[in-house]
Amino acid sequence: MSNEIAILAGTAAIIGFAHTILGPDHYLPFIVLSKARQWSSFKTVVITLLCGIGHILSSVVLGFIGIALGLAVFELEAVESFRGELAAWLLIAFGFTYFIWGVHRAIRSRPHDHLHLHKDENAHLHPHGHTDHSHVHTSKSGSLTPWILFIVFLFGPCEPLIPILMYPAAESNMMGVALVASIFGLVTIATMLCMVLASLYGLSKLPLAKLERYSHGLAGLAILLCGGAIKFLGL
Repeated sequence: MSNEIAILAGTAAIIGFAHTILGPDHYLPFIVLSKARQWSSFKTVVITLLCGIGHILSSVVLGFIGIALGLAVFELEAVESFRGELAAWLLIAFGFTYFIWGVHRAIRSRPHDHLHLHKDENAHLHPHGHTDHSHVHTSKSGSLTPWILFIVFLFGPCEPLIPILMYPAAESNMMGVALVASIFGLVTIATMLCMVLASLYGLSKLPLAKLERYSHGLAGLAILLCGGAIKFLGL
C-alpha cells in the first residue's frame, strides 16, 4: 500500500464517521420509526444496515462509472447534487405524509368513555380506546415503511466520497479506490448502527409512556424536519 492510499484510507475513516454524525438523516429516521412502530432490535439493525448499504453502493457505483468513463469530478458532482435534492424532497414528502397519518391515528385512538347499560338498569362508564387493535388495519402500510426508507437512502448521495476520496485514489490504482470506498462505507454503516442502537437504548430508559399515542405523529414530524434541514440548511 502506497503512502497516498494509506493517507486516503485514514481520511476515509475520519470523514465516514464525521459525515454520519453530522448528518441526522443517517440515523434519526430509523430511531423514531423503530420507536413508533415498535420494531425489534434485530429488525431495526437489518433495516438500518440495508439502507446504509444502498446509500453507500449508489455513490460507489456512480464513482466507478465516472472513473471508468473519464468523467470530470464536477460532472459527477452535478449528478450527486441532483440525487441529494431528490432524496431531501422524498424525505420531506414521506415525513409529511407519515405525520398526517400519525396525527389522524392519535385522534382516533384518543381514550373515551362508553356507556354500558345492564338488565338491572344500572349503568357505568367504561374507558375505551382504539389503539390496541389499530395495528390490524395498518400492518400492510407498515410493511411499506422499510422500502420507502431504502428508496430514500438509495437516492441519498455520499457527498465527500467521490471528489475527496475516490478520484484521488484513482491516481494510484483501482484497488486503492476499492479499499478507500470500502473503509468509508464500513465506518459510515457502523456509525449509523451505533447511533441508532445507542439512541434507542437511551430512549428506553425515559418515561415516554404518555407520548406513545403520539409516537407516529412525532416520528413523521422528526423525519419532515430532518428532510427540511437537508434541503434548506444543507445538513
